[in-house]
Amino acid sequence: MKAEIITIGDELLIGQVVDTNSAWMAEQLNLVGLQVHQITSISDDRSHILSALTLAAQRANVILITGGLGPTNDDLTKPTLCEYFDTPLIFHQPTFDHIEQLFGQRGYAMSEVNRHQADVPQSCTVIPNLNGTAPGMWFEHQRVIYVSMPGVPFEMKPMMLNEILPRLLKRFEGSFILHRTVLTQGIGESALAETIETWENSLPANIKLAYLPQPGMVRLRLTATGDDKQALAATLQHQIDKLLKTIPDLIFGFNDDSLESVVGQLLLQKHRTISTAESCTGGYLAHLITSVAGSSTWYMGSVVAYHNRIKMQALAVPKKMLEAHGAVSQQVVEAMAQGIRTSFGTDYALAVSGIAGPDGGSAEKPVGTTWIALATTQGVTSRKFLFGEHRQRNIRKAALAALNMLRLELLKE
Repeated sequence: MKAEIITIGDELLIGQVVDTNSAWMAEQLNLVGLQVHQITSISDDRSHILSALTLAAQRANVILITGGLGPTNDDLTKPTLCEYFDTPLIFHQPTFDHIEQLFGQRGYAMSEVNRHQADVPQSCTVIPNLNGTAPGMWFEHQRVIYVSMPGVPFEMKPMMLNEILPRLLKRFEGSFILHRTVLTQGIGESALAETIETWENSLPANIKLAYLPQPGMVRLRLTATGDDKQALAATLQHQIDKLLKTIPDLIFGFNDDSLESVVGQLLLQKHRTISTAESCTGGYLAHLITSVAGSSTWYMGSVVAYHNRIKMQALAVPKKMLEAHGAVSQQVVEAMAQGIRTSFGTDYALAVSGIAGPDGGSAEKPVGTTWIALATTQGVTSRKFLFGEHRQRNIRKAALAALNMLRLELLKE
């Protein structure tokens, strides 16, 4: 079964409203084994709606439509559906009774405009909207199912879950679709693809791999399809186990895990504490760590030493070292890490110093040059990174790289 989603609204096309409906609907359809092959956003325009419906009907068995069902003149979905299906509007008493009751509960007087929301295309099956005034509409035409729903998420989501999906599942027996996302850090997309090429080429035909890069990490999404859910899950896990053996140090989690939460759990399990000293990341590393609930157990605090004077005063970095090597150097970042660990009395300390950009670089130290140091009870180690020229991406990449250095160290214990 092929499904297509059409979202209607000028506000979507001018960037005034972000279309979250289609992403949520696609996820719900996938969870029950119904595949979405296309998502289209269109304007509140009669000809545009008619064209989108005609094209979608050539590709899909089910077309889900949201938006344009309000009571005002700019909401064109309902009259356009009447034109498309060559059917008149009729008054639907149960919908009117619901609207009247809803307005009464809220203490509002119902206007004639709202009364017209009880007018529905004659050829549709009305889907009740328990959370609003615009009903959903189910059409069947030339072996294609069309479902029109309100665009308000608060109204659309329960309608989708309680009415639309159960009806679709009665009509279609979809194969199972399972997704697993593997989270990696420490390698770029191209290098990762080369590293796991043999594993990727050996994947079964019913498992698809997608590379989803973002600053500081690459997600690998595996999508498996089949008729036996239990066997499918076992096959998917077997492939992930093979990948874990291929790149054990690069994988830090799965699905909705975050690197900061994974590191936090390791610190909690091992009863270790961490402090941070930041320059170019400006507190972003501390922000990631403290975004995890309960982080006060393992995180003692941070010094954001942006100016060299603060590096000297708060972290005991020698002035001569700064003059000789510069703030962005192995010597200085290691001194920062040792200084914060000693001052805060933690088991570990991370320090970051770099040139975030877009200016400040040189031939010797171009924009993106970043040094990260990790101090432990056994000493201090550091590593140099060249992240690129985009300031915000450099900040995030540096913070994630620092957390990953700590993760790998914790796994050695």
